Amino acid sequence: MNYVAYIALGGEDKLLCFDMNPTDGALTLRTEVSLPGAPGPLAVDPTQAVLYIGLRSTSQLASFQIDQQGNLTPFGDLVPLDADPCYLATDRTGRFLLAAYYSAGKATVHPLMDTGAVGHPAVCTVKTLPYAHCIETDATNQFTFLPHVAESNTIFQWRFDATTGQLTPNEPPQVTPEPGIGPRHYVYHPTQPILYFSNEQGSSVTAYHLDPAQGTLTPFQTLSTLPADFTGENTCAQIHLDPAGRFLYVSNRGHDSIACYAITPDGSLASLGQQPTEPIPRAFNVDPTGNFLYASGQGSGNLAAYRIDQASGRLQHLTTYLIGKRPMWVMILAL
Repeated sequence: MNYVAYIALGGEDKLLCFDMNPTDGALTLRTEVSLPGAPGPLAVDPTQAVLYIGLRSTSQLASFQIDQQGNLTPFGDLVPLDADPCYLATDRTGRFLLAAYYSAGKATVHPLMDTGAVGHPAVCTVKTLPYAHCIETDATNQFTFLPHVAESNTIFQWRFDATTGQLTPNEPPQVTPEPGIGPRHYVYHPTQPILYFSNEQGSSVTAYHLDPAQGTLTPFQTLSTLPADFTGENTCAQIHLDPAGRFLYVSNRGHDSIACYAITPDGSLASLGQQPTEPIPRAFNVDPTGNFLYASGQGSGNLAAYRIDQASGRLQHLTTYLIGKRPMWVMILAL
């Protein structure tokens, strides 16, 4: 099996491709792929045969075929968009590509051809509110959610039609957190009907129960991502789980750390404290083995590598790599 890390550099219009050693987590640069715009979000289809890249500076979608070694080959047309996408994800069947748009405040669903190429135009466009940030279908492929940060401060709840790609409002159509929370990104627990949201303005993480029949969310726990004595400015960015669903991580921009949590058997969270990391750690990820975490610094152009202690979930710094300007996304695949 080949482990490959892809890192989007928004400040250099390129994608870095690294080989990852699954034993010690070491990264070796394999190649750099030049792009016709600044890359932001990355997504991969369920078979890991196609990589999709949102080009935020040019408002386009680019597609690359992935071979068994992780090499990338561009294919299909650059798909024009009328706004820049901040998040991409395929549905669970790989028939549709969903996208969230921060400034435009909307979501779209594009069809995917049998080859994996993105079809155009979108089969569904839903206008929401400013600052939309993340969209992923659930394990049943029947439901999805669109959180909004800042003053919009809400989560849209939709039913997803896996045959047509249509999004329709659930009942209720929105979940509104307390003022000032700003739900940004979310992840699904791998075995329980639970979602965890990073809260951008609230500097916190909230756990929600998911009603498997109705596809609606109910919050049951919120914890800070910061030390009790921190008084500076901070916003949260991405959120990731280890593959087994035992540990959860959220990035702090301002405190410049990764907040770490243990997940108890009932899905609730217990804080493990914070691991200091690179300045403005917008993008990070956990590798498919669950043994390593890689955090990029938007303010430093570095990538910090950590070993995840399998007993405690805490992070041990291994090394730091100089990668380049404005890293925007980190993705690690096992091929």
